[in-house]
Amino acid sequence: MSPAEPAMLLVERPLAGVALVTLNRPDAMNALSKALRNALHEAMAALDADPEVKVIVLTGAGERAFTAGLDLKELSTDPLGMGAANATDPAENPVRAVLACSKPVVGAINGVAITGGFELALACDVIVCSTNARFADTHARVGITPGWGLSQKLSRCIGPYRAKELSLTGNFLDAKTAYEWGLVNRVVAPEELISAALQLAQQMADTELDMLVVYKALIDDGYELAFGAGLGLEHERSVAHNVTVTPEMVAARRAAVQARGRSLASPVR
Repeated sequence: MSPAEPAMLLVERPLAGVALVTLNRPDAMNALSKALRNALHEAMAALDADPEVKVIVLTGAGERAFTAGLDLKELSTDPLGMGAANATDPAENPVRAVLACSKPVVGAINGVAITGGFELALACDVIVCSTNARFADTHARVGITPGWGLSQKLSRCIGPYRAKELSLTGNFLDAKTAYEWGLVNRVVAPEELISAALQLAQQMADTELDMLVVYKALIDDGYELAFGAGLGLEHERSVAHNVTVTPEMVAARRAAVQARGRSLASPVR
């Protein structure tokens, strides 16, 4: 009897309030096959609905790739496969599967993130990468127009001039330059990547879940608007939310903030 085939998507609970989701096709550079895209959608939806989970870390197995994007081998045998490039269903479009999650998602990028993989990385709320991470947009080189948001998201992250340089050449962007350009939050050694991402997720998970969800949505929704409209949105939601906050809630959370401040200020022994 042959051993069971390993799951293509792993979901773990390494810390209280934190889930670790791993794209687990390292031999295929974690390429996003149809089955893997569907598994990611189901996992993200389940974790989003789980009250015990506050923050999700998304990574890829091994050090070769976060994900190389759509599974080109699979597409070469499926005449309808290219429809995935323009799919709007989160079960087909992994970017939408991640964006549909109301909770913070920390991307831990441990190798190449190419084309669709680049788009998936940009769907995360915070990006931590290892020194061997590299990003590339090869849409133009393979003759496919992006359909998961890269042409719009990348320019908003690093500016239109740098975005055009990457997308029109297909060149790789190394981790150091990605950090300097503001594309990623942190760069760490490969062996420290998961622990660094989990530590950051745990720091977020110390915050009440309702505030994580409310604040993430406020930033994302406001970013899509002009500045004045964004301020109006903040005012509208602030009034609606803050009226539900009692003095007792403020006192309890203030005590927690003070305790955390004392802990962070204490010397490491």
